[in-house]
Amino acid sequence: MFDTCSPNNPINRPSPKLSLLHPTQNGPELSTNLLFRSCYIHPSLLGSPSVSAAATTTTIQKMESRRRSSTKSVQSIKPTKTIPLEEDSTKASDALPLPLYLTNAVFFTLFFSVVYFLLARWREKIRTSTPLHVVTFSEIVAIFALVASFIYLLGFFGIDFVQSLILRPSTDVWNSEDDEEENEVLLRKEDARKIHCGQALDCTLSPLPPSATMVTAQKLFDEKPVTVTTEEDEEVIKSVVAGTTPSYSLESKLGDCKRAAAIRREALQRLTGKSLSGLPLDGFDYESILGQCCEMPVGYVQIPVGIAGPLLINGREYSVPMATTEGCLVASTNRGCKAIHLSGGATSVLFRDGMTRAPIVRFATAKRAADLKLYLEDPENFETLAVVFDRSSRFARLQSIKCAIAGKNLYLRFSCSTGDAMGMNMVSKGVQNVLDFLETDFPDMDVIGISGNFCSDKKPAAVNWIEGRGKSVVCEAIIKGDVVRKVLKTSVESLVELNMLKNLTGSAMAGALGGFNAHASNIVTAIYIATGQDPAQNVESSHCITMMEAINDGKDLHVSVTMPSIEVGTVGGGTQLASQSACLNLLGVKGANKDSPGANSRMLASIVAGAVLAGELSLMSALAAGQLVKSHMKYNRSSKDVSKASS
Repeated sequence: MFDTCSPNNPINRPSPKLSLLHPTQNGPELSTNLLFRSCYIHPSLLGSPSVSAAATTTTIQKMESRRRSSTKSVQSIKPTKTIPLEEDSTKASDALPLPLYLTNAVFFTLFFSVVYFLLARWREKIRTSTPLHVVTFSEIVAIFALVASFIYLLGFFGIDFVQSLILRPSTDVWNSEDDEEENEVLLRKEDARKIHCGQALDCTLSPLPPSATMVTAQKLFDEKPVTVTTEEDEEVIKSVVAGTTPSYSLESKLGDCKRAAAIRREALQRLTGKSLSGLPLDGFDYESILGQCCEMPVGYVQIPVGIAGPLLINGREYSVPMATTEGCLVASTNRGCKAIHLSGGATSVLFRDGMTRAPIVRFATAKRAADLKLYLEDPENFETLAVVFDRSSRFARLQSIKCAIAGKNLYLRFSCSTGDAMGMNMVSKGVQNVLDFLETDFPDMDVIGISGNFCSDKKPAAVNWIEGRGKSVVCEAIIKGDVVRKVLKTSVESLVELNMLKNLTGSAMAGALGGFNAHASNIVTAIYIATGQDPAQNVESSHCITMMEAINDGKDLHVSVTMPSIEVGTVGGGTQLASQSACLNLLGVKGANKDSPGANSRMLASIVAGAVLAGELSLMSALAAGQLVKSHMKYNRSSKDVSKASS
């Protein structure tokens, strides 16, 4: 007969192979299972005040049998990746009491040094006809060092590979997976206890709280994502890591873009040892970017989108989407939109529309380069070249060709309309057609490149500032004096003076090129990201000069922005992605305009200019009123207590 609370009672005695004080030594499943089972007793044992030793022994044997069955089920090999909380087994990297990278360096150096030494010695023995089995003491030491270093390197780098070959699960284990899961569910139901031993028997072992977290193969305390892959995916991942399968070919080989992204992501994490847990993978259509937006994707970046407006331009209201991580930007632009709206709106005019591409060609002499320049500038030849150019697209229409000569080199700047597309690819195709046509009359012409930077794309350039590129827009508004004082919290005189000294004189002192503004690139980039434009083209698209002038005897403010090279499109590229397409739809310029080709892209350029006008007006007012630092401290800084969060 055993005392029910005695440590000698088989019910309360822990298994000699398991530890209650260190549950992680038993494995996550066994330790949790044991702690729960050791604190419960079958209700049938509580029927009488005394329990016979035979009955107790029989009950214990049944419970132990169930425990072994449950343990076997949990430990079965399944096609999921289990991550243990702690590993106490000795690793190959514990060979020396040094940091891991130093230990690896020591054994690498030892291994290759010994190999070189033994090869040199054996080569010498072959030359002198000395038997190879006759070894000196130094050679014996070298052989032992070779074996030791090889064992270390094999244990560190090859143990996982060897285990994957030796411990590969049999087909019987895989086929019996469903049966084992059903047995595990039945065991959990059968082992459910209703009476806690602490309530009835006053055991000295305190029970675990009901909310104790149980660790399984699919859950971790640190909430780290557990990668669950099939056996086929695991083989592909290993192939990518080993370099036998190129990462860029996964989409074509697998036929599933999302699966390819997931496999590439896991392979990247294994190669670099860095986690990508904060980079989202799900919730994105990877088919939509294949072959046109992004290669070798592993996820996508989340950028919040705010709305500024309504912006009143040419009698129409627009809610302007802005994707940004800079605090105050959307709020400031929104305040400018309010000031414009209360003053009757803004007027926007597009006065030029033409995308450019400038190839570079070279001749043997400068005279031949000049001959081609004169040929291209002849109006009679232009008509012929326009016909050749326009064959490349039903929307492309050649507008002009301007040449610049530098010795034997000639730069040809083609300009054409491109409909609702931004048009870089379209104009490049037309230029290639013209170059092929010119080779008939100028066979000695050597085409160096389809782009010679006289375009100029994604670089600040005076040619874009003077000649324009893409859409050239001017947007103006008259802000009433009352609105300046009540909404913008400043005065007309202060704004005019600040604009002259900052945007004009200050930019000239800095040697600015197209940067005679306060922060046009802020608004341009935010709208470009939200609507699927090329963010890199904010360089030339942000060329802007902001003008402010007091009118009506100094009562009101006339403000304008002139932007000669806004490069936007509503078809192609990132505009077809779901999120960016939704933002274009919000503005009413989604896709191509069937009635008037190019109307949607021109309207988008006007909206960009109007939003820049609002942003310039608000920021300049904040600077004039001395509110810039205060507003950024309020809206552009985290309110969290970093010291408390870190502690």
